[in-house]
Amino acid sequence: MSTLRDLAEEHTALRPADIDHLHRVAGDWQLLSDLSFADLLLWVPVDDDETFVCLAQVRPTTAPTAYQDDQVGRIVGGPEVAHLTVAYRQGRIWREGDPVWYGDVPARHEAIPVRLRAADGEAGEIIAVIGRDTNLSTARSPSQLELNYLTTADDLAQMVADGTFPSVRHPGETTSAPRVGDGLIRLDAGGKVTYASPNAQSACRRLGFSAHLVGEDLAGLIRRLATDPLEGTDVANGMLAALRGESPPRRELDARGATVLTRAVPLMPAGVPIGALVLVRDVTEVRRRDRALMTKDATIREIHHRVKNNLQTVAALLRLQARRVGIPAAKAALEESVRRVASIALVHETLSMSSDEEVEFDGILDRIANAAGEVATIEPSVRMRREGSFGVLSAEIATSLAMVLNELLLNAVEHGFDPEHPPAEPPETVVTAHRFRKQLQITVADNGRGLPADFDAERNGRLGLQIVRALVAGELRGTIELRNRAGGGAEAVLVVPLAKPRR
Repeated sequence: MSTLRDLAEEHTALRPADIDHLHRVAGDWQLLSDLSFADLLLWVPVDDDETFVCLAQVRPTTAPTAYQDDQVGRIVGGPEVAHLTVAYRQGRIWREGDPVWYGDVPARHEAIPVRLRAADGEAGEIIAVIGRDTNLSTARSPSQLELNYLTTADDLAQMVADGTFPSVRHPGETTSAPRVGDGLIRLDAGGKVTYASPNAQSACRRLGFSAHLVGEDLAGLIRRLATDPLEGTDVANGMLAALRGESPPRRELDARGATVLTRAVPLMPAGVPIGALVLVRDVTEVRRRDRALMTKDATIREIHHRVKNNLQTVAALLRLQARRVGIPAAKAALEESVRRVASIALVHETLSMSSDEEVEFDGILDRIANAAGEVATIEPSVRMRREGSFGVLSAEIATSLAMVLNELLLNAVEHGFDPEHPPAEPPETVVTAHRFRKQLQITVADNGRGLPADFDAERNGRLGLQIVRALVAGELRGTIELRNRAGGGAEAVLVVPLAKPRR
């Protein structure tokens, strides 16, 4: 399905500023659709004002749709768009006409011109038309709630025609909540409540106000209910700003252990402030889950921090023991254990600073490579280099992969080069990483003396290579191949799947 911008650029002569305004309209018109109990279709003239293309469509969540099929991308002309032509040419909301039929569904047509305000705030030109089509198959006498919805919808429709709705969205805000069905309060020009839906009344009851809202000064009530006076003042000031015609950001209000999200929308048809629409949603349980997740994340980070500290303590004890051992082989074994424990501690250190169970592995590999380069016994020292990026890896993969690469790099610097016969080129070990189709392909290569002619990875008795094979096959579910390079030296080629295993 083509996007609004794609269709506009393909079929119309709209400017970028026009398309941006239509994006704002489509981002906030669910409110108008729900209040109108009607489908909204965004129509823009193609070549003249007698042929229109539909750029976007929204269905109401408060009533049945008038269209079973999607209308986006449809180009129509002739008598079918006569009402759109009138609204576009005259710049007024069109409400005349008899019901029409879409298949077996009767519908009422309306057309709302979409005006783009000029930079100086003056009335600009009409750039599109919103078709408001209501399914009449369930028509009946409207309730008080529906009458208030429809009255508010007419005010917002006039603001669309004036170019004052929707307002510019505040940074970081979404259009998902609160919605009409969550709770609606209508204020008059003085800030008094003239109507409150049952859900809005319930939300205020959660905050500690059990009386009926109608007739209450909502800003003053919010100040009295708020647990935090500063928070209550911010929410109340936002509602007063809406009464002045401004569009304040969404605010949350906490009281008596409950949390309510509020959004204040100014009502100013024909440029005259007549009140405000306040949407409210009880988000107590959502915020409670958010706090629980934050506590869980903090606990997990603290666990990783303590594991890192414990591993560093173990490494320090092993290092002390190595200094007291007089047997060279035992001392070397303890020093290797220190490096293995340190490589695992690096992963947990990174996880302790992360908000989830994933880590950027490039930094871990660079630190492991630097530590491995320090144990080289040849001059000049072995240069460590990384090509490509490992990207973000899960903790499960990162821990095992850190140990594998630590062993391979140590093998390369300890056994890959002959101290008495250094290579012609400066000694170097290169780690190359490449992600491809949910696989991580890694090569650890050196320019040393290469593998012996009788080398057999399966029968090699070194503990480091045994650890590598066990981790690659068992924990990482991957493959590894050790071989000589064509230009001299040796390389280890690993292929590690990044997809989670099926249980």
